[in-house]
Amino acid sequence: MTSGGTRSAAELDPGSQLDESPEDLTLAAEFDDPTREQWRELVAGVLAKSGREVSPEEAEAALATVTDDGITIAGLYAAEDAPDVATGVPGLPPFVRGARAEGQVAEGWLVRQRHAFPPDADADGISEAHDVLVAELENGVSSLWLVLGGAGGPPVDALPRLLEGVFVDLAPIALDAARDTPGAAAALLRFAEENGAGAIAGSLGYDPLLDRTQGGAPLDDAYRTALVDHAQQAAASHPQLRTVVADGLPYHRAGGSDAQELGAALAAGVHALRLLTDAGLATDEAFARIEFRFAATADQFATLAKLRAARRCWDRIGDVSGAGEHARAMHQHAVTSPAMVTRRDPWVNMLRTTVATVGAGLGGAAAVTVLPFDSELGRPDEAARRLARNTQALLLEESHLAHVIDPAGGSWYVESLTDALAQKAWDEFTRIERDGGIVAVLDEGSLAARLDATWEQRAARIARREDPITGVSEFPNLHEDLPRREPAPDTPHDGGLPRRRYAEVFEHLRDRADAAATRPTVFLATVGKLAEYTARASFTTNLFHAGGVATTDGPGGTDPQEIATAFRDAGTPVAVIASSDRVYDQHAAAVAAALRDAGATRVLLAGKRDVEGSDNIDATLYAGCDAAAVLRDTLEALAENEGEVR
Repeated sequence: MTSGGTRSAAELDPGSQLDESPEDLTLAAEFDDPTREQWRELVAGVLAKSGREVSPEEAEAALATVTDDGITIAGLYAAEDAPDVATGVPGLPPFVRGARAEGQVAEGWLVRQRHAFPPDADADGISEAHDVLVAELENGVSSLWLVLGGAGGPPVDALPRLLEGVFVDLAPIALDAARDTPGAAAALLRFAEENGAGAIAGSLGYDPLLDRTQGGAPLDDAYRTALVDHAQQAAASHPQLRTVVADGLPYHRAGGSDAQELGAALAAGVHALRLLTDAGLATDEAFARIEFRFAATADQFATLAKLRAARRCWDRIGDVSGAGEHARAMHQHAVTSPAMVTRRDPWVNMLRTTVATVGAGLGGAAAVTVLPFDSELGRPDEAARRLARNTQALLLEESHLAHVIDPAGGSWYVESLTDALAQKAWDEFTRIERDGGIVAVLDEGSLAARLDATWEQRAARIARREDPITGVSEFPNLHEDLPRREPAPDTPHDGGLPRRRYAEVFEHLRDRADAAATRPTVFLATVGKLAEYTARASFTTNLFHAGGVATTDGPGGTDPQEIATAFRDAGTPVAVIASSDRVYDQHAAAVAAALRDAGATRVLLAGKRDVEGSDNIDATLYAGCDAAAVLRDTLEALAENEGEVR
């Protein structure tokens, strides 16, 4: 640029600049390269402003978190943190970067919608269900997951009517028929043949571990015989049809970690391989008959890394088993986590499932199922199903998530997490194999014990709200009007592994409070000025609303008798003092004594603090306290006083 503000001819002609351009373009070259030490100093400064004093050397550790699998998630990842392990290229071993070279660019992943219609539906009900399925396929669904027979759906013989007019060679069908799988699989194959469908894809849904994960009587020989027969038929006529599901969901729903889910699913896959190869299938054909099912959670990076790690581990198993390269590519079906779904504030589930779908899609799942937001309230209605399928349509058609192959590849964080998770999953898998295989560890209970231990740790964090659940344990809506749904068919579950949901502890408390004749209420003894008590009063209100307990505010000020009078008028035996530490030093003891004299049977203090000279405070409320226990104790105290909470 010349001093007069006009450009020179050289500046106006890009071609004249070509010879002067550097061979390598360095982004932000005008800035000095930042160092890790500089970043640590900045982090230490920010933490100091929030009241947390750490040295620069301690800054990274201060931001680190540890997963249920013992994997440390750092606050910063740089090139030197990347694992020294080959991830290959998409479509080639070890398949970390995807099972197919082209990824999902051409068609996207399969939008697989799950449908569980009433098992006692009459002819009109089956016709209505058929219309629902057709509408789903016309509006973006590309694969149907049908619950039939023993899994809690219509009888197997309803399958032809349900699929009437459906081109099953274009829309893959996944069956979930539990012990009725042999009949359902035969019906699907017969339907395809009678309608000239040719080769079909999808999944027949055989699960040789069904009796051990869901309970009930042991599977009979006829089930295993049909499994093998249909696997052989698929190998001969339907090369893209999966026969067996190595299902990770039971281990996830029992409370297991990502590595435990992966390790158990890998062991289930190996168990299926042994069944198929012992029956005479070639190794490559046996691998081609297995579909893996995994949970996709609201932790999108964990979901993404889990699917990448699973493919790496399965490739290793295939390599050792002598399978060909193409056969070792794991076929994955991701389902948004049923454990993370809430009954309270269910609309937030739409956000959870969207994030989960992002992780599943970017992680390379071949098929993704989004559970409708109201799936825990009963049978999802048409609007909920529409939102579920449109979640995927938006991500595929508008956000173009499938247009980039393995977009997380090369991310130092994702590659590190993938590697660490693969190592942990492999440890779990080999432990199961050393202990006799998946059947043995399910029968003698060692796997269930490990899942229980992980769940207990998670449940403790949930109870302390360290793992917050939006709309349930945090920011609950005390006066929400839940949508009403028709009862959903009960999925048979007699024994086997437990089914747990993260929100259940607080939802049970809400149910208990809602059953009272009048809303359980505690008195909020606000002390001092508005600016002094607002923060802790808001914290306390949020905590009690999580258990369905209302709060009524005191008058403020510092007169103990005025506060005690307001407490008596509130008609509750439980009071919580809320204010600042400075106010507590001057007035908390006197206010607590006045509340006790006024009839309070339980007095709490908002804040992690001891009040000198007061024996009238029963407990303190603070971030990280056992909120679930506080709520249980409060409901008990209110029940003893009112006899209203059962």
